[in-house]
Amino acid sequence: MDNFNTKRVKKSEIVQKVKEDKAKLRARKQEIKALPEAERTAAIEQDKQLRKEQKQQTKMELKALSRKDRRAMKKEAKRYKKIKNRPRRFTGWSIVALVVILLFVQFGATASSIIDALTGKHITAVTDSPEALAAREQGGKIAEEIANEGIVLLKNDDKQLPLKDKKVNVFGLAALELRYGGGGSGAGDTSRAVNLFKGLENAGISYNTELHDLYQEVGAKAGSKASTGVIQVVKGMLGGNSSDEPKIDYLSDEAIAQAKSYSENAIIVIASESTEASDATAEQLKLTANKRALIEKVAQSFENVTIVVNAGNALELGFVNEFKSIKSVLWIGTPGPYGANALGNILAGNINPSGRITDTYVYDNSSAPASENFGDYKYDNLKYSFLNYQEGIYVGYRFYETFFLNDEAGYRDTVLYPYGHGLSYTDFEWKVLNQSLSEDKIELQVEVKNVGDRAGKDVVQVYYSAPYIAGGIEKSAIELATYAKTSLLEAGQSEVLTLSFATEEMSSYDMNVEEAYVLDQGTYSIKVARNVHDIVASYDLELADKKVFKQDKDTGTPYENRFELAKGEVTYLSRNDWEKTYPSDENISHKAPQNVVDAFSKEPEASTMEMPTVGANNGLVLEDLKGLAFDDPKWNEFMDQFTLDEMIDYVANGAYRTMAVERLGVPKTLLMDGPAGFSYFFKPIEAASYPSEIVIAATWNNDLAYQMGEAVGKEARAYGIQGWYAPGMNIHRTAQGGRNFEYFSEDPVLSGKMAASMINGAEDQGIIAFMKHFALNDQETNARSGNLIWANEQAIREIYLKPFEITVKESSPLGAMSSFSIIGTKWAGANSVLLNDVLRKEWGFDGFVSSDAVFGFMKAPDAVVAGNDLMLDIMTPSKNEKLLKQAYKKDPAGITNGVRTSVQHVLYTILQTYLFEK
Repeated sequence: MDNFNTKRVKKSEIVQKVKEDKAKLRARKQEIKALPEAERTAAIEQDKQLRKEQKQQTKMELKALSRKDRRAMKKEAKRYKKIKNRPRRFTGWSIVALVVILLFVQFGATASSIIDALTGKHITAVTDSPEALAAREQGGKIAEEIANEGIVLLKNDDKQLPLKDKKVNVFGLAALELRYGGGGSGAGDTSRAVNLFKGLENAGISYNTELHDLYQEVGAKAGSKASTGVIQVVKGMLGGNSSDEPKIDYLSDEAIAQAKSYSENAIIVIASESTEASDATAEQLKLTANKRALIEKVAQSFENVTIVVNAGNALELGFVNEFKSIKSVLWIGTPGPYGANALGNILAGNINPSGRITDTYVYDNSSAPASENFGDYKYDNLKYSFLNYQEGIYVGYRFYETFFLNDEAGYRDTVLYPYGHGLSYTDFEWKVLNQSLSEDKIELQVEVKNVGDRAGKDVVQVYYSAPYIAGGIEKSAIELATYAKTSLLEAGQSEVLTLSFATEEMSSYDMNVEEAYVLDQGTYSIKVARNVHDIVASYDLELADKKVFKQDKDTGTPYENRFELAKGEVTYLSRNDWEKTYPSDENISHKAPQNVVDAFSKEPEASTMEMPTVGANNGLVLEDLKGLAFDDPKWNEFMDQFTLDEMIDYVANGAYRTMAVERLGVPKTLLMDGPAGFSYFFKPIEAASYPSEIVIAATWNNDLAYQMGEAVGKEARAYGIQGWYAPGMNIHRTAQGGRNFEYFSEDPVLSGKMAASMINGAEDQGIIAFMKHFALNDQETNARSGNLIWANEQAIREIYLKPFEITVKESSPLGAMSSFSIIGTKWAGANSVLLNDVLRKEWGFDGFVSSDAVFGFMKAPDAVVAGNDLMLDIMTPSKNEKLLKQAYKKDPAGITNGVRTSVQHVLYTILQTYLFEK
């Protein structure tokens, strides 16, 4: 309490000092204003010189102080600056908040909805109980462990790392404000974050404090300040997110000389912004002129340069090979609040890096065929936008490994770091002890031995190459099948990993002939690899006959082409003729075909279903249904008790919660963002925060993904949260996706297995995890105003639906979130083929589906009859209630059955949460 009082007194003194200084400044401005023109200019210059001299004097005084006193004085100066700038920051936030409100008003938000959202009226999480504190602390430990294993050593010439001399110079304004995560719903609580310099200190590494002080000054002049959540999203939408460096005129010869005298080790942090609602431009993923100038200056001045890549998107990193002094590169992604600790420990050698990248890093991101159709394409005769997935299945490494199959020189000129690449401080030797290849199952036993001189972990990746028939089913030259990570192996220690997968998983979807999955006759090569391009051993399986898989092996539902309407009038990329089929938007048509225009003006047909009973009194409460199957007759008796208004209210008011219906024993639930830990879009929530999903995937450690899910589940129980809007598992279709940080990978198998592990961990704690965004939500541009996605059946199934299918099969998730995307002519949340025919019938999903945040084109009457159960409607729930009631007048039986089924889906799921544990 004494310490608190001392701080409070000190703060009061600083506040008073700020007031006095501001009053003096105002008075001085008035004096200058009253001067003649010539004298005014001289006075301004004189004041500027005086401030410069005062700053220099303060610097000298600081140097004379002890380290302890110097820190205290710096801390006080920082608090002074923070209090001084507060009104200005508040004004900025107020403007942005006004913009947000105006944006929402455009969608018809009511004043009460806006107030409820901004104040978090329904966010009832209790985060300060002893149980909550313990759960949060455990979550922090898991977060740091993920960062430890998710950081990737991309380059390490001359074994520069770990550092031999534990003294470093840190360059780059980005180092002052490490990007712990992205913006929007994928952001997390960074209130306890460890900054880069503290992370270095904690690891036993000293940094050049004079250089640090210089960057503090540069940062103050640049007005650098990070933001997250709704502020960052709006800034992104307005084009206000920037991660450029200032001009390097501050790096004088004197500053460089001082740094060189301190150490020949230089660290440069390069960063990029990632946020919901805003994609990266191609230019933002390249070096800016200022960043290049900084790198050139440092690389030409120091012997040992380490580049730290702090970005959720794949940057163009070819420059790392332009300078001999750039000996090491560490990718940290967006590593969560304790990522700086992990980085420090890896630099120091306390931890051996074991991460592997989850995207292909190329010299030029525009070399990806998907980049030809990415961005803003609007129809002239329809109020929506569109996007052509012309690249088909050739996304990420599937393109590069196939296009350059017999052109190694071309591959090396294009690809800098292959998919799955990552180095270690030690060496591992592999030996395949056993391999069993049959028409049913592939199994390999790989012995991994640490033959180096320090402990470490290794990742074994297994790929396959299927036989390609010219003009037949499109196939990548190589695809990931499975993977495994070792435990921590001491020097000389070995471990045997068993890796297996069903042979059927090598099948390709034939959309032209069989409308089923097919294993063509021929040779299937099973490849044990360090990355997609570094094959250690290969084994062949010969299939004498073609095999066709006509139905889902778990549900027995027959396969068929279900997305013919999404194919569009598009030519898709084929390895049979790269040149003639290569994507281009040069001659793209902005006129929607008439059948597409007609689809959006077509009135829905009235249902022929029977009108169900409403408002009955059968004496049942929800708990009476515990353990019963969804189609048990008792459910009908229970659902008959709901009134129509109760069901409409329940479905329409599904943002971050489900409503209580006390008379029927239905409890309320709390549903929360997000993939990096619990958060709320409009206000801070104190919760454990984790690395973004791209970093989680970079661990290639399913057990760690499970532990994260488990930690989140325990935190949810402690806080009183029942649902978690995570994980995000869309595909990194291009390097430019604004939410790539929030998604795992360019590969569907890694994405699916990571998501399944995370969901298993969370749902073992009795909460609902919502896999999202289902589906084809791979760019942010135009997503919230309606974006028609044109893609073929094979690509939809093999690339974009595959992560969700794996997750359903391997974790039985209780929740799913439909996407903003309009697949063909049907919004995902109103797409019965997607939600009922595929998700529920073909795959066997038996939870409930929530929409993403509701925008104007996302309407409840369309959703409830198509398998979307809840509307995540933050701003316009009353509007959707009204729409449902209007639709009821036209189709009473259809709407009543729709909301009834939706409510039952939700309640059936809630019964499986910890709220109904006995």
